[in-house]
Amino acid sequence: MGVFIGIVLFLLIAGSLILGVFSLNKGKFFSRGGRKEPPSKSDKIKAAVFMSVAGVFLIMFIFVPFGFKTVETGEIAVVKVWGEAKELKNPGLHFMNIISTKYEIYDLKTQQMDIDDEVYTADAQPLMMKLTVQYSIQTDKVLEINRTYGQMETLATRIKNIALEKSKVILSAKDAMKLIETRAALSPDVLTEIKTIEAQYFINIENVAIVDMAFSAAFEQAVEQKMIEQQAVERAKAEAERANIKAQEELDVSKLQAAQAIERAAGQAEAQIEIARGEAQALKLKSIEAARLLGFIIKEVEVDGGIDYEIDFENSDPDIEKTSIISDYLKFIAYLEAWDGKLPEVVGEGVSILWPMP
Repeated sequence: MGVFIGIVLFLLIAGSLILGVFSLNKGKFFSRGGRKEPPSKSDKIKAAVFMSVAGVFLIMFIFVPFGFKTVETGEIAVVKVWGEAKELKNPGLHFMNIISTKYEIYDLKTQQMDIDDEVYTADAQPLMMKLTVQYSIQTDKVLEINRTYGQMETLATRIKNIALEKSKVILSAKDAMKLIETRAALSPDVLTEIKTIEAQYFINIENVAIVDMAFSAAFEQAVEQKMIEQQAVERAKAEAERANIKAQEELDVSKLQAAQAIERAAGQAEAQIEIARGEAQALKLKSIEAARLLGFIIKEVEVDGGIDYEIDFENSDPDIEKTSIISDYLKFIAYLEAWDGKLPEVVGEGVSILWPMP
């Protein structure tokens, strides 16, 4: 609009000047008998009128085209008269006095700022943080923003500094490993903290995201090594658990077999006693192997000119539960070796006939 009006006024100025000049020099263009006549009084008046009109159009050309101001959709303008913020103008075409009035445009759309800086954790680990903050200004507070902070660039600088400060408070309060473990919860925590500045800066914080956290190469290598060690510990625990289960199964099977041997030998004489003792020896060998799986030290001993194997409880260091398992079965083996072929006459509570105790 301003450009179109400027073109029209320029043509009017040019036309008025041409007519004025022509009025003053009409005698030169239409001379009689080769004699140039001076401009008449009426020609001078016409020339003065045309020159005056040209002057008016010139003034309009200076003020009118440049006095039109367009406020785009998604923007709002602060109208300042002689430097003082007076009112707001919504999107549209507006006319202003370019001498006394100035429009300052503010963007109402969501703004995004990216913040990169170094932070030190509670355990003094350097951390490169990348933070993204999305915000928008409060439409009804634009005059206050202009009067308090000035342009959008100044406001953005203030927001960036305070957002960085508040994010550092949260990150520096945690150890490096804690930050890694709770990374998913950090952005909401930082968002909650930064939203406390909304009233002070007349903005709405829409989103805060920690897009990256990078520790030193030495620290990341240490974390990786720790994870490897933890995985090794977990594998060792799993293998020990499997060995424990296998030993338990072996002992349970041996116990059942020995108990069956006792039951079979109960109706028979010395031959069955010898069978039971043989079963006891077999159970003993399996118990030795089970103890080896559970981590006990096995030692060789001389017995009647031969070699036998025993569990070295004194130099072994397994846990109490495993020691209890082996001890129960060794008691059972000792009973089998000394069994006289007779079943117990009394069976108390908790005692099976298949497991007579000495």
